[in-house]
Amino acid sequence: MAAPESDLEGNRGGQRTQRDNRGGARGGFIAVAADAAAAAAPRLHRDTSSPRLSPAPGPPRRHLTTTVTRIWTWLARYFVPEDLGPGITEAVGTQDPGIMGTGVPASEQTRCAKGDPQVDCPEDAGDTEAGQVTDFESPEDKRPQSEPGYSNPEDSGQLMASYEGKAKGYQVPPFGWRICLAHEFAEKRKPFNANNVSLSNLIKHLGMGLRYLQWWYRKTQVEKKTPFIDLINCVPLRQIYGCPLGGIGGGTITRGWRGQFCRWQLNPGMYQHRTVIADQFTVCLRREGKTVYQQVLSVERPSVLRSWNWGLCGYFAFYHALYPRAWTVYQLPGQNVTLTCRQITPILPHDYQDSSLPVGVFVWDVENEGDEALDVSIMFSMRNGLGGGDDAIGGLWNEPFCLERDGETVQGLLLHHPALPNPYTMAVAARLTADTTVTHITAFDPDSTGQQVWQDLLQDGQLDSPAGRSTPSQKGAGIAGAVCVTGKLPPRGQCRLEFSLAWDMPRIMFGAKGQVYYRRYTRFFGRDGNAAPALSHYALCQYVDWEEKISAWQSPVLDDRSLPAWYKSALFNELYFLADGGTVWLEVPEDSLPEKLVESMCQLRPILREYGRFGYLEAVATLREDLTRRQYLMSGVMAPVKRRNVIPHDIGDPDDEPWLRVNAYVVHDTADWKDLNLKFVLQVYRDYYLTGDQGFLRDMWPVCLAVMESEMKFDKDQDGLIENGGYADQTYDGWVTTGPSAYCGGLWLAAVAVMVQMAILCGAHDVQDKFSSILRRGQEAYERLLWNGRYYNYDCSPQPQSCSIMSDQCAGQWFLRASGLGEGDTEVFPTRHVVCALQTIFEFNVRAFAGGAMGAVNGMQPHGVPDRSSVQSDEVWVGVVYGLAATMIQEGLTWEGFQTAEGCYRTVWERLGLAFQTPEAYCQQRVFRSLAYMRPLSIWAMQLALQQQQQKKASRPVAAHGTELSTGPKLGPKEAMANPK
Repeated sequence: MAAPESDLEGNRGGQRTQRDNRGGARGGFIAVAADAAAAAAPRLHRDTSSPRLSPAPGPPRRHLTTTVTRIWTWLARYFVPEDLGPGITEAVGTQDPGIMGTGVPASEQTRCAKGDPQVDCPEDAGDTEAGQVTDFESPEDKRPQSEPGYSNPEDSGQLMASYEGKAKGYQVPPFGWRICLAHEFAEKRKPFNANNVSLSNLIKHLGMGLRYLQWWYRKTQVEKKTPFIDLINCVPLRQIYGCPLGGIGGGTITRGWRGQFCRWQLNPGMYQHRTVIADQFTVCLRREGKTVYQQVLSVERPSVLRSWNWGLCGYFAFYHALYPRAWTVYQLPGQNVTLTCRQITPILPHDYQDSSLPVGVFVWDVENEGDEALDVSIMFSMRNGLGGGDDAIGGLWNEPFCLERDGETVQGLLLHHPALPNPYTMAVAARLTADTTVTHITAFDPDSTGQQVWQDLLQDGQLDSPAGRSTPSQKGAGIAGAVCVTGKLPPRGQCRLEFSLAWDMPRIMFGAKGQVYYRRYTRFFGRDGNAAPALSHYALCQYVDWEEKISAWQSPVLDDRSLPAWYKSALFNELYFLADGGTVWLEVPEDSLPEKLVESMCQLRPILREYGRFGYLEAVATLREDLTRRQYLMSGVMAPVKRRNVIPHDIGDPDDEPWLRVNAYVVHDTADWKDLNLKFVLQVYRDYYLTGDQGFLRDMWPVCLAVMESEMKFDKDQDGLIENGGYADQTYDGWVTTGPSAYCGGLWLAAVAVMVQMAILCGAHDVQDKFSSILRRGQEAYERLLWNGRYYNYDCSPQPQSCSIMSDQCAGQWFLRASGLGEGDTEVFPTRHVVCALQTIFEFNVRAFAGGAMGAVNGMQPHGVPDRSSVQSDEVWVGVVYGLAATMIQEGLTWEGFQTAEGCYRTVWERLGLAFQTPEAYCQQRVFRSLAYMRPLSIWAMQLALQQQQQKKASRPVAAHGTELSTGPKLGPKEAMANPK
């Protein structure tokens, strides 16, 4: 499946509908508390065994006349959410690292690695291939087979330590993220707030703070909108999330790993973090006509529905996630019965119909290990709405339905929620078979004791099934309903009960309520708002086929014994963001396509009509401008919202009017950022290379020319290399960069190199000559000004941190290698320098940071302590680490790449409890920020790198299988262009 993304990191998504702006400290860069930093620094300095680098005499420095902007410390974490992945900033205490499942002793967690780093950096003279490792190596090649995560496919660290049951569940796969329902994460983190900011820093950032408060007041009190960056009302961390339900672009509902329905994104891009307690599964067992066991399958003990039997013993149940499926296994104590609930969402490669459907399926496989026959019932109860303000207006109502089609019958309840501006209908349904009975209760009060419903089920294992619709709810009153399926369970036998959950919100409006859109799935199920029964029927009849497609897609990775278990879990589970990242997928009315599209990108018009508005957004937005002036919070400067021929930071605020008003980000004027245009150009060529789509390349060519022309102004001295402006003018928007820099300069050279390739393919010889000349001059300047003999310096400022070892310094090479370039005739960065820099990063940013167990820190000083010169230099960015790991694999450092990435996975998923909300960043202690971020999708770059290395070893280009990634046409992109099919 083509994952819509804007670069290899996925850090500039086509649709900017982010979650963390809804009541969270949106990607704010709140620094680690001063006392914690002061306490940590002496420990690191006293560790005399910390690795140290004495860089070779650096190149002569080139200085800009621009004053280095120094307005970043603590409050900067609040006010600079750069690319704003959905989430909440948290300040945290520490946890004993010895229990985190990392395999690293506690004593090694907070100090640097012992011994001098073993970085083999070949001399500049000699064979250009001297530093390159060319043979593909399995990640197991250098690692002992006994280490956790490699030999044991079910390795879950401490997450399953509480499990006391014996049941393994029905057909639960060995690989994935597994956790006992009784598990408690020892490390509890809370949102960082202004109370943690020192008086001196408040004074230092007083201007920015006042501007933010004015902006926040205007948003909330005058415009009555939810702030895109809300630092006042923070949502606390909840370590509860599991696989989301729902396909791409139709909204999502997240069911937590303890079974709660707890995160809702029905209105596009707007999230409600609310556990709806009435939304539950309940089991009833009957022997010889008598109910012997009835239990809500929840560990909760709520204050409502108190007549129900709550408090399931979590020690006998576990959750297992392998997106887009999840399994929950319940061993019922004393009953000789095991329940396995399998949750299925249609995320299917190359299926652009079913992958858009707002549905989920729950298949219950019930196993009887006893010698007595049983009747088993599963009741699925659900509240109409979430119990919030949208429900309080009243007028909600439920009704039963039965749909028989093609010999299959589905029965259930429709929960009508007519609240404007986006009314919807929820359908709770079950499949009726010859061996099952489906009953329902149309309406009950979810805020009452629930005695009537409980007794109804307890009496005979079924519900009363009244006919007709319910009375509409009164203002301020809640309404819920339930569907029950009953089946026969023979001795030593098994039975299956099937449910679906569907929601039909065909017509949507964003927060500004200015334009009506229709979701993608309406093409197949209609726009009238009555599709919930048909969606339910379709899901229950098609899920077997969906699972076959999912298995065929995932099996090549899962069956690959050379890949570690943690990687298999991370690779698929991080894909949750495709559906749950505030994603919308809309139909495109004919009259909404801009005329510019007809003139400059004519071939995109039928693509937009066919595939809808989702994946081809930035190119169109680049051509537009919005000269409305506004004040930017960091500098206080007034500047236009959007300038022509520059890539927008985002496609807009979901509480406003995306596409029509882009660039909701108000901290910096991103028209002067140095990396956005470059990543767009690199993305275009990469996507062309991987797809072989010649029409796409030709359509994007004029846009690439325009954005590269706008980038030229940043090369002040015409030496072929752009300069940063002395402030945080790139995606690390809390990290000041001055003059030529490793990160932006590397991206620039990579973008120039692909412009040469695109010019060749498009027959633009004059453009080819122009960019070839720039590339030659830029390469010389980059090496002369930044290479210090061991790695590329952070930048060319006169400050000590200019020599920092940046983990992302090889980002340009990463893009080139992913695009089939960067070696041989297309080499841009000397291979020996790239390999040496990566080895240096591994020794310092990875192994010398947190005992090597937390990934790669963004910046590390040459003497072996994290760079704390900015609020981002001492962070770990999860997506950047996965991209770094991919770069290592591309250069033959496969074992190092997997070691690097593993630290991030185990930190996020096993230690911090951030499953299905992977953050943008975390520090070694106390802090993480921006939950549920797009950038960690870059783990798929690791898979691409592995495939490319395998193909290189085989010395023949072959199409990728299983993971649905490919390395382009067999002839290669150039040959394909020259020989079109």
